[in-house]
Amino acid sequence: MKAIAVVDKNLAIGKDGALLFRLPSDLAHFKAETLGGVVIMGRKTLESMPGGKPLPGRHTLVLSRSMEPGLWVREKKGKKWLFGVFTDVPELMDFLDLPQGAPLPADPRNIAVCGGEQIYTQLLPYCSELVLTEVDAEAEDADAHFPEFRNDAAWRVTSEGRPVTENGLTYRIRRYARK
Repeated sequence: MKAIAVVDKNLAIGKDGALLFRLPSDLAHFKAETLGGVVIMGRKTLESMPGGKPLPGRHTLVLSRSMEPGLWVREKKGKKWLFGVFTDVPELMDFLDLPQGAPLPADPRNIAVCGGEQIYTQLLPYCSELVLTEVDAEAEDADAHFPEFRNDAAWRVTSEGRPVTENGLTYRIRRYARK
C-alpha cells in the first residue's frame, strides 16, 4: 500500500477541506498513479471530490464513523467498481486481505491512501511506499498535515523527479520506500 499526497515544506496538505495548491500536472500524475486501483480516503476527502462522489475508474474505500458502513458495486461504462465504507482500520485491513481472484487488485502497490490527515496518520504504518509531490513553498494557515516521517530512519528516497514549475510554484515528485 502507498500513501500519495501533495505537501508543502511543512508537510501541510490542506485548509478548510480543500487542497492547498492547484497543480494540473500533479492531478494528472495522481490520476495515472491511481486509475484502475483502489483509493482509500476519509469522509471529508470524499466530500471534497467533484460532486462529493468517488473518482471514476477506481475502487473507493472510505474510513468513516459517521457514514453507513457497507459495500456497494457501482457500474460505469460496463465496468464494475466497488465502493465501501468501513468504521475502523482493522475492519478495512481485514477486507483488504482478500484471497486471490477477489475483485480488488492483488498488487498492494495499487492501493493508494489519499487523505485526509487522520487517514494518513492511521494508515501510514501499513504503507510501504510514499509518493509525495513536494511543493517548495509554505502554505499559510494550513489546518491539515501529512504525518511527520522525515526523521524516521525507516524511510528512504528511492526516486526524485525533476523540478516542475506550474502556477508560480515549483515542485518535484519524490518516492520513498520503507526500509
